[in-house]
Amino acid sequence: MKTARLLIFLLVLASELAFGQGTVPTFRYSTPNGVVTMPGRDPSQGATTVIPTVLVPVRLHFLAPSAENAPATLDPAVDVPRLLHSPVFSKATLRAGETTQYLDAMLRTTMSAASGYHTLLGTPQVHAITVEIPPGYGYMLSSKRTGTRLGMADVEYVQREIFRQIPRQEGKLVIAVTHNTGYYTYGDATVCCTWGMHGVDPGTGNSFVLASYLGATPPLVEERDIQPLTGQLAEWVNDPLHDPFFHLDFHTPLPTGENVVPRWQWPSAEAKEHRGCGGDSPATRYTLQDPLDTNERSQLPTGPALVVHTGATSWHVANVAMMGWYTGGAKPYSFPDDRLLQTPAATCPAIAPATRSANDPAPPSSVPAVPRTGANNGHELIGYWTGDGPGGTLLRLRDISPQWDVIIVAFANVDHHAPEGTMQMHVRPPRPGQQPMDMAQFKEDIAWLKSQGKKVLISLGGGGEYFTLAQSASIPNFVNSVSQIVTEYGFDGIDIDFETPSLNLDPGDTDFQHPKTASIVNLISALRELREHLGPGFMLSLVPEGTQMPAGYAGYGGQFGTYLPLLWGVRDILSFVDVQDYNTPPLEGLDGEVYQLGSVNYDAAMTELVLHGFPVGGPNGSLFPPVPADKVAAGFLVGTATPELVSRAMQYLITGQAPERTAYKLRKPTGYPAMIGAMFWTIDGDRNENYSFSNRIGPQLHQYTATRQAKAPATGAKTPVVSEGKNSHKGSE
Repeated sequence: MKTARLLIFLLVLASELAFGQGTVPTFRYSTPNGVVTMPGRDPSQGATTVIPTVLVPVRLHFLAPSAENAPATLDPAVDVPRLLHSPVFSKATLRAGETTQYLDAMLRTTMSAASGYHTLLGTPQVHAITVEIPPGYGYMLSSKRTGTRLGMADVEYVQREIFRQIPRQEGKLVIAVTHNTGYYTYGDATVCCTWGMHGVDPGTGNSFVLASYLGATPPLVEERDIQPLTGQLAEWVNDPLHDPFFHLDFHTPLPTGENVVPRWQWPSAEAKEHRGCGGDSPATRYTLQDPLDTNERSQLPTGPALVVHTGATSWHVANVAMMGWYTGGAKPYSFPDDRLLQTPAATCPAIAPATRSANDPAPPSSVPAVPRTGANNGHELIGYWTGDGPGGTLLRLRDISPQWDVIIVAFANVDHHAPEGTMQMHVRPPRPGQQPMDMAQFKEDIAWLKSQGKKVLISLGGGGEYFTLAQSASIPNFVNSVSQIVTEYGFDGIDIDFETPSLNLDPGDTDFQHPKTASIVNLISALRELREHLGPGFMLSLVPEGTQMPAGYAGYGGQFGTYLPLLWGVRDILSFVDVQDYNTPPLEGLDGEVYQLGSVNYDAAMTELVLHGFPVGGPNGSLFPPVPADKVAAGFLVGTATPELVSRAMQYLITGQAPERTAYKLRKPTGYPAMIGAMFWTIDGDRNENYSFSNRIGPQLHQYTATRQAKAPATGAKTPVVSEGKNSHKGSE
């Protein structure tokens, strides 16, 4: 044994079950960046440890109607015989010259252990259970072309339901397996996606791994067979005391017992640019992405697999980052393929304290903004403004690109120290040590933009804000506080950005035309009162997350489809709706295929659900009618989207001219010429990327033929901007 490996080997500290929680023995292991916890027993004992295992096939029964108009079930019972012969429980060649189980090979590689040290999973007891998934906790997707299905479910809900049926298994590891199911976390389907979870269940204390076995799946799924399970198993090895219900708020340290590592950067240069830091735990906190995973946020996990064999059967096992990669230890840094990571993790740079005034102007861009030319043609570039210029400087409203037509200021948020419904301005709060933004200058800039023919709205809410209007008596608080903000600052109107879980539908609220959820009913009344108070020129926009509108096609309830009753209730006073296509899990299009973030197919499919209309919550649901094209924009995120992608999506949706290799076929082949255009989060991000989006997408939108449809009457009787109907599936004209 080489000297370096011997030193690492001797630094292992034993503690066994006395440390932390869980039902599986653990030991303490010293790394160059501190002591971490690993499963099994101290390698210095040189013995074989067999971890008794309970294999739990979890049959998921989705109660929302499927495309076949019946509750759908995904049952892993058929996967159990294969799993028992896979490298999870059987021996395979995962390292040169060694045949053993996946977990054992990873631990032996981590410890550089001698031949006598092994940690094996015992032959499992099999205990099958069924978990029902209500409409608000998941949905079923299907591929019409391949006849395959994929479930999407709330992983926290599924975990809770599993351990309602599986009591504490002292000394054992619970491996719960589902079939063809992806998951979202934090109870929020926009925090997507993962194939499972791992750690210690806080209710029972069980050590567990939960993951899907992948059989025949829709084409967008790239991982295969046991790759998700081995990925979760590997992450459990790196953090066996992970608390899956701990919701990180960036101010609270990780729970005692969890492995904490230096904040790491993504190993690929491409990912570093927009993903930020990976965090200070093995894998990311939200969706448990391994540093080798290549999927973007809101996409199904995918990463490099290694194909191994047990007998004549081939398997795809996950390649993962080793503990030594996170902590700066010795090679190898990746497993099983040690070629994938050749250097240890680079630590994230510290966040420097603010050294500039909150009013220091942003420096000039190295690329000038393209001037706005020509008359208004009804197509608009819409963007959110936060004021964040490079290096903590202020991007003033008067300094944004002239290409922006509608500027939405972020945010006015909930005043939690005032009565329910009260909103307050919360625009560009100062960093510690900074002076507040000059609000007099801010008001002057709003007036200047309006003098240039721009529309300026104030957005209410924002991500992480929890809004309720559960009491009708609170409506005046909302109306009065919002009216005061709009009047004081001179805004043209408001934008509603109340995100999950703010407007979640109550159980039994199944009719979008006659909602029962108090916060939705009262918000509709409040918005109509605002319109009465502020007059016919008052603008109202809605910016639902993908879960809050197009997901209503897959299922209606809980967080899914919450903006459908809201839009229906304000349809005659609505200025426009722009769905956040970047806050959307995988969903099904009108063509019966599954799409996810990052392609023209996805943007076209999600936007056409709004433009064309769809049956709500299943094939026999009431039709949510088409929203007129001149009230629809598509939402994009600067960073994950690219100017090329957005340009191609706009071309397809507005003109019907499909880019090459576009699979999704518009229901209306000529496109939607009256569609407004594109929305971006954020104007500041575009400026910091040298106007790469506004310089390209703005001129593109502004050169289209002026064919925008006439607006609905601003006053008078309620005019249905969205037509009424049931079980009809006609497209908008």
